[in-house]
Amino acid sequence: MRCPPSPWQALGLSLLLLLGACATRPDPSDREAVAEYEQNNDPLEPTNRVSYEVHDAIDRAVLEPAARGYRAVVPGPVRTGIGNALANLRSPVTLLNDLLQGEGDRARITLGRLMVNTVLGLGGVFDLSRTWGVPGHTEDFGQTLAVWGVGEGPYLFIPLLGPSNPRDLAGTGVDFAADPVGYFGQGTIVDALNWTRVGLTVLDTREGLIETVDGLRQGSLDPYATIRSGYRQRRSAQIRNRDADAGAEGGPSGLGRGFGFQPRP
Repeated sequence: MRCPPSPWQALGLSLLLLLGACATRPDPSDREAVAEYEQNNDPLEPTNRVSYEVHDAIDRAVLEPAARGYRAVVPGPVRTGIGNALANLRSPVTLLNDLLQGEGDRARITLGRLMVNTVLGLGGVFDLSRTWGVPGHTEDFGQTLAVWGVGEGPYLFIPLLGPSNPRDLAGTGVDFAADPVGYFGQGTIVDALNWTRVGLTVLDTREGLIETVDGLRQGSLDPYATIRSGYRQRRSAQIRNRDADAGAEGGPSGLGRGFGFQPRP
């Protein structure tokens, strides 16, 4: 019995069906405005901005205080171990997408890291592979669809999930269904463990974005536009397997995750 869909996934899929408002396309004679409109790829901007405001309100009221409390109460080494274990649990999905993309070398790295960190790293709590010079990477089905030639579609912002697009939203659903962890066992204890994983993922992700979001709120005249640009840069870098570009908290990755519930690499 699988863990039921996470709240933000269910909410995101529901909101996708409701997104109907579109930004007015600029006058074709205004080439500069048309170029900016097409570059932003955000025809649903009015609705997306409302969604961002809802998300920001939830974040300020619930998620940010919870993340700061998590940082204050849980020692740094323990938080690092939790993040490592969560990343290790995501490795089978990364491995699947490595294979679907025909990335044999990256698949071997993912499989080797999974075996070493699971067995010697106590279930992934210790990222021994990185210590030994083999860093990890992430792949998801949204990236796989991009490699297969599927277009991203219009930009979307969904409360709790954060920035996305139809291709990545569909990929999130496939990754969730393909996650083998959810197929092991059933009953109250298994469900509790699955929801604990969800909760820890939320805390781990938001705690890692505390400084990024603080800087965004203080330094950006339009946080929504900054997140939109950062997200698209990050996804482009990930699709090209430029993981170093996509992984820095202060770079496209930090802004691009937009303090939604998108796990850290």
